[in-house]
Amino acid sequence: MASTLPSRRSFLALAGMTTLSVALTTACGSGGSGGNLSADGKVTFDWWNIATTEPGKSLFPEISTAYTKAHPKIAINTTSLENEAFKSKLTATTSSGKLPDVYQTWGGGVLKQQVDAGLVEDLADLMDWSSQLTPVSLSAYQIDGRIYGVPYDIGMVGFWYNKKLFAKAGITTPPATWAAFLADVRKLKAAGITPIALAGKEKWPGHYYWAYLAMRVAGLPALQKAATTKDFTDPGFVEAGVHLKELVDLQPFQPGFLGAGYATPGGQAATVGNGKAAMELMGQWGPSVQKDAGADLGADLGFFPFPTVDGGVGQATEVFGGGGGFALRKGAPKEALEFLKFFVLENESKLLASNGYLPVVKGAESQLTDANKKVVAESLVKATGFQLFLDQAYPPAVGQEVNDSVADLIAGKKTPEQVTASITEAAKSA
Repeated sequence: MASTLPSRRSFLALAGMTTLSVALTTACGSGGSGGNLSADGKVTFDWWNIATTEPGKSLFPEISTAYTKAHPKIAINTTSLENEAFKSKLTATTSSGKLPDVYQTWGGGVLKQQVDAGLVEDLADLMDWSSQLTPVSLSAYQIDGRIYGVPYDIGMVGFWYNKKLFAKAGITTPPATWAAFLADVRKLKAAGITPIALAGKEKWPGHYYWAYLAMRVAGLPALQKAATTKDFTDPGFVEAGVHLKELVDLQPFQPGFLGAGYATPGGQAATVGNGKAAMELMGQWGPSVQKDAGADLGADLGFFPFPTVDGGVGQATEVFGGGGGFALRKGAPKEALEFLKFFVLENESKLLASNGYLPVVKGAESQLTDANKKVVAESLVKATGFQLFLDQAYPPAVGQEVNDSVADLIAGKKTPEQVTASITEAAKSA
């Protein structure tokens, strides 16, 4: 999640670490269970996830219980934490030289730093079932041709909107261009409707706007190039900030948005679910969190992709997003990977039926019944380009600066030029 979506912070002194501070007697790749094997022959491993909202809140324990019942010699110690709390705890744990046996990951630059520090199990030769997974779902966890994570969800960010509120404002068709989008925001405000809900406190939802605008104005290759050159001062990136400021100047967000959380009571998801805002820019998990934190909009809920920008080089078929996955610490017991195989391959139908996830197993998209989920899945199939969340694609310090600087722009504390300058400075220092 958020995409969230995800730690986005640096791993302190991790870059210099080459060994863990705890003894690992047997590696996952060698087929052993290492220090996780108790005197009675029972294997126990830790599993950290972010399933604090439905459907994962109920579904994840259901799946793990089914696995341990079928394998009585295995015990799973589960820790479920809210997104930001998870990231903070994982960063603190990692800085002390430890990782949980199995832990949530979004791949990209954050995972790469963990891999470079020698903390993550290489799964390339252990996952003889990886060919059953879709290439796009695996992409975020592939580093230098190797696999370091197991995906369980994949999707894209777009606008989830309330059809009834759009109709009340006289909007008959979702906007396809940024100019039309701004015009619709004005129509919603004129009708006394809060156009957009935003979790300003958590920052990561706000970066979606700048990232998508950068893609639409400068193009996907520009973002990929910036990751290499460490230079984000391209005029297209500045223009992205200018367009975001156009939106901010319309005051489109709910009252108190700067202090609002995402999945919290009264937060972004609940505001949309309760019909108090017309839309939110969020990933494929959006509807399930709306329902869990607020209410279910049902047939009134719709989805449309992020608009194009007149004069921009980016295409509507270039999508921004990511999914969720799990990585294993170096030396995790082989049973942990067997659990992930069970979780993904044998429970794909349950994951999809919960209406909170999109398919990672080839051919499973035919099982989707929700109309909006089908739209998202079809958009992914037709995508001509894919960009991982910036706060995951880039090194943690850079991703955090993207979040912080965009949040400052939205709060009126930074100009578009200052945003790109700050991100560039962070990139060159990383």
